[in-house]
Amino acid sequence: MKGSSEDGATAVEEVVAFPKRKTSQRHSRRKKPTLDDLRREMRMDEHLIPLQDLMARFGTSQEHGLTEQQVLELRRRDGPNSITPPKQLPEFLKFLKNMVGGFALLLWAAAIMSVVAYGIQQATSDNGDVSNLFLGIVLIAVVLVTGAFTYYQEAKSERIMKSFLKLTPECTMVLRDGRRSQVEVDRLVVGDIVDVTFGDRLPADIRVIKCSGFKVDNSSLTGESEPQSRSANGHHENPLESRNMAFYSTSAVEGTCTGIVVKTGDNTAMGRIARLTGSIPAEKTTLQLEIEHFINLISIFAVAVGVIFFAIAISLGYHWLEAIVFLIGIITANVPEGLLPTLTVCLTLTAQRMKAKNCLVRKLE
Repeated sequence: MKGSSEDGATAVEEVVAFPKRKTSQRHSRRKKPTLDDLRREMRMDEHLIPLQDLMARFGTSQEHGLTEQQVLELRRRDGPNSITPPKQLPEFLKFLKNMVGGFALLLWAAAIMSVVAYGIQQATSDNGDVSNLFLGIVLIAVVLVTGAFTYYQEAKSERIMKSFLKLTPECTMVLRDGRRSQVEVDRLVVGDIVDVTFGDRLPADIRVIKCSGFKVDNSSLTGESEPQSRSANGHHENPLESRNMAFYSTSAVEGTCTGIVVKTGDNTAMGRIARLTGSIPAEKTTLQLEIEHFINLISIFAVAVGVIFFAIAISLGYHWLEAIVFLIGIITANVPEGLLPTLTVCLTLTAQRMKAKNCLVRKLE
């Protein structure tokens, strides 16, 4: 009796002391993980230590779960049980990027030079040629229309991708203060006792306490195509290989399970993968590299030919303003104005055909 009373006092002491673990904002701030930290294998022992020790660590129990006071403190410390989305460019910057990026920049340069040529002609002669002005207006219209169309296509794909976030479960059955109730998934904390049945998506990284014919689909996490059996006893040094672990956003395909939440939000295995992929800088596609190469070649060629004819015009005795207009005309004439709309239409049609095959294209490039 003496030993049991001491154990009970220790357990009560841990439960009472648990909410006071971190109270100041300064200590609650965590060091942002580096890319090397994320690339390392998961380091955790929650799947290895005895279940009673794990319960004591989180200040919970299989019969009563956490108290509401503990839940409030843990939620304040760890934040919501959701994966932090990567930083996104504001919509107006995405729009401007489509307006001035890549080949559109060359068309803008041609349009500006056409307007400048018209201005020079108007200043030097009474009857200036308006064809340069019309050409500049047409080029600006082409850039605006194709840029807006590309932005619309990419924004529509982004909306569809965001709808995939709804695949994560919205509510789950949780034991708190000795009572089971439905709780929103983003309000889960470590130490919660949760019930999972077949057809559910795992609301967090959990360690299995008890189960009956429980199998999960880990294909989205480990690539294993066959459902994996889970049990309360099987464990492995690598948590991803441990049979007593089930991970956030994977699917329960058979059986039922009761488990204890050991990782939430960005600390889950799926959260680590999301942060790792978000930390990798975006590389240019092959098409973007080819377009850049073409722009460089056509720009060098157009400027070189324009400079040559400018020198010839000066040597033939033309006024320097007339020679500049001639230079601008040569450069503008070498810019393939129809390439950008043609390329945009072809890529859009290809994206529509791929969508019919259930393949979503996020970016036209």
